[in-house]
Amino acid sequence: MDYTYLAKLSTRQKLWFIASVAAGLLIIALGILFEPDRPSQAGSEFTISMGIREIAPKLGVTGKGLARELALPLETPKRKPLNELGISQEQLDHAVAHILSHRLTGLKYYLFAAIVLFGLVYLTCLGRPDNANISERKLWYPRIPYIACLLAAVVVCGFVLGKAPNPMEGIVKVFKSMVGLYPSVISKLLALVFFVVLAVIGNKLICGWACPFGALQELVYSLPLLRKMKRWKTPFWLTNTIRGGLFFVMLLFLFGIVGGRKGFVIYHYLNPFNLFSLDFDHWLMLVTVVVFLILALLIYRPFCYLICPFGFLSWIVERVSLTRVKIDHEKCTECGLCIEACPSQAAKGIVADKLFAADCFSCARCLNVCPQDAIRYGSVFSKTSCAIPQRRRTSKK
Repeated sequence: MDYTYLAKLSTRQKLWFIASVAAGLLIIALGILFEPDRPSQAGSEFTISMGIREIAPKLGVTGKGLARELALPLETPKRKPLNELGISQEQLDHAVAHILSHRLTGLKYYLFAAIVLFGLVYLTCLGRPDNANISERKLWYPRIPYIACLLAAVVVCGFVLGKAPNPMEGIVKVFKSMVGLYPSVISKLLALVFFVVLAVIGNKLICGWACPFGALQELVYSLPLLRKMKRWKTPFWLTNTIRGGLFFVMLLFLFGIVGGRKGFVIYHYLNPFNLFSLDFDHWLMLVTVVVFLILALLIYRPFCYLICPFGFLSWIVERVSLTRVKIDHEKCTECGLCIEACPSQAAKGIVADKLFAADCFSCARCLNVCPQDAIRYGSVFSKTSCAIPQRRRTSKK
């Protein structure tokens, strides 16, 4: 990080930095303190002489959930021994291992909260030195804090702690529980609310700063060797149509409206978070990871824009996010520098006051390019710039 930037931080900002780091460490310490012992990954205690009804409760799933993992109809007799249903011990062990990989670690929730907290403080209080001169704007919002958070998300929230919980499964499991694949709708709904709250506190900060696969795509896109490569900003109407359409189709299959068999989850085969547990029980899962990481070289966060159901939901709740990128249209000359800096079509929509602009992942690329000081990241209640998109009374030529 540039020493000039650090030297220009005010005492107030340095105190904010210390406080945010201390608060983050406290949150993580609480997570470690309250983290229960992780369940054993061994499935040897379960044999095919047992029935679904006997095994499922010990795995924390419903009988229907275990039946689905074993590729059996959801209404399969639950008391009948598995060997009489044609299930081999190898199939059972594989299903048990996959279910256990979805067991949640509560520590990840604390880590997500800590990363989002630091990202929020950085974007609103630390990225731009107090009383900074606009001519020094290139020093604002250095990338190192952002990259550090992304690495923590990938390494710790991803590979160290495994794939679950994560924002994508946070929304999918709510609907899976509605068809009986999980025993409690309320617990899954509370997990989803947690992720939504983090997305509202800071504009998609959970997606932009803390989501493991989102962070991995961001790191791939940001590789220094690729900066001179021509990137493609995908049309948002196209990506959002695909993303929203896929979510609708998922619901049709999951509830048996299409296909006539409840419990089929399209996202099961398109789940890149399996990478973090190295759990690829279908070849499509591995293909999904490889394809989207390759696409991330050329397209900004392709999985987030094209597939992720939580990305679709958090795009909707962006309308009520409490902190976000804001444009002061009295200062804006529409020079287009922020639009050019933005890796997606988000800045273009924000400048044009579109109510449903493309997803903004709070990456901060646009915050140090405006020569008129017309763009900031802050609270929607701030009076220093337009908090909520409003139509301009006059248009500049």
